[in-house]
Amino acid sequence: MKSKTNPWTKTELNIYILLLCANADAVQSEEEMNLIKSKVDAETFERIYREFSGDTEEEGIEKIEVAIELHYYSTMELAQLRKEMQEVFFADNKFLTMERNLDRLLGNIIY
Repeated sequence: MKSKTNPWTKTELNIYILLLCANADAVQSEEEMNLIKSKVDAETFERIYREFSGDTEEEGIEKIEVAIELHYYSTMELAQLRKEMQEVFFADNKFLTMERNLDRLLGNIIY
């Protein structure tokens, strides 16, 4: 895993998680990407997207595990994050097995 000198903010972490959700089926649909872009400013999105694009799925999961430990998420914040993850998974009107598996994995990590 590449070392990161500055930890992500909660917003950056959320965007990275949503990008991972969008890529779960190896296809980032326009609907999924537009939904994620609508949640953050363009500069932050581009920075996190560049980092995401350079990572393997395993590196991404490791980064999420490390970053999630640095932030305290309230029950409401976790519920909102799960809702946003579901929105991304269903943005293309499909919920494939790969997406279900990632949903379970991320659920175990963030809770």
